[in-house]
Amino acid sequence: MKTVWLSLPCFLLGAIFAVAQAPSVAASPNTVFAGADGKFEAAPDTAVVQFNISAQADSAKAAYDAAAKQAEQVRQIIRDNGIDPKTANISSYSIQPMYDWKSAKRKLVGYQVTTSVTLKLKEFQKIGPITQQLADTAVSDSQSISYTLDNMEEAKSKAVEDAYRHARAAADSVAHAAGRSVGELSYASVDTFENVRPVPIVGRMMAMKAEAAPAPTEEFTPQTVNVTAHVNALFTLK
Repeated sequence: MKTVWLSLPCFLLGAIFAVAQAPSVAASPNTVFAGADGKFEAAPDTAVVQFNISAQADSAKAAYDAAAKQAEQVRQIIRDNGIDPKTANISSYSIQPMYDWKSAKRKLVGYQVTTSVTLKLKEFQKIGPITQQLADTAVSDSQSISYTLDNMEEAKSKAVEDAYRHARAAADSVAHAAGRSVGELSYASVDTFENVRPVPIVGRMMAMKAEAAPAPTEEFTPQTVNVTAHVNALFTLK
């Protein structure tokens, strides 16, 4: 997507390659404004596995103890796969009372402890065994996997560079058509976007089919990571 405006001393020439909304920029005489999209695509180098540890019991202490036992099971699974448990991050922790709402007066029936865990993996071949073992131990009812780049900022920079090249080429084309040439960059704005899409995996379903089929992640190629950017640039005219 490209948008170009050429500002000359006596008149304004607009050349629009695609419909786009430009930011509010004061178009000074002898300037050319161009907006364009760019992208960077690469194979992911990091898998993000997310799951919850959840336990329910009659008392808050019993629920906490049950969750602690499940957490130790998770740590052991991670160790068995040659990973330091410290690399797993806890993003949230909650303990909530559970009520029976069937009667007019609510009745406390227990407590539920829930912890959200995130594990980043560089070795993709470990995804299948780990998610399968989590399912087998019934630690978590559901899991999700997303793929990303460890250095996302570098990917964003490359997408911005690509967008700038397109914007500069559009500005050069319009300036050349008007018998002018593009000078220095006097203004620019940048927006970047990334596509990180989690893939849900139902833990208990995996456990039921463990002996009949390979893990859902096996023999598939992870989706590429696409980073897009939009650059608006204002150049002087020679």
